[in-house]
Amino acid sequence: MRYVGKIDREIYYCISDNIITDEVIITDERIQHIIDRRGKEFYEAYSPDFGNILADPDYVFADARPNTALACKTLNRDGAAVNLVVRFAVESDDSQYKNSIITAIKENGKRFAQRIRNNVPLYKKE
Repeated sequence: MRYVGKIDREIYYCISDNIITDEVIITDERIQHIIDRRGKEFYEAYSPDFGNILADPDYVFADARPNTALACKTLNRDGAAVNLVVRFAVESDDSQYKNSIITAIKENGKRFAQRIRNNVPLYKKE
């Protein structure tokens, strides 16, 4: 388990008003999942940004699973949007649970614009 960073719970209040911690982690199993799906180069290039994406997302979308969101941010260095699927620890969960990254996805500008057109964001950075 690796510590990624902290979130502003006010931003993610749109997902749940019962988030029990502001800490976010990623497990070794999830890191391997990202590497298997997206490649080691992707993980090495973008994982240093995960904390910033979570702390200061451009958009937050609801996921189909409960207490789970898609935190999205366009990165200035290459114009790509990186989306993190995050499962939030809520009051009904074990008190030892932390918010955790499930996976990461990179989208080009065209695909990300399509996501914004076709989905209603629950949070949009002003």
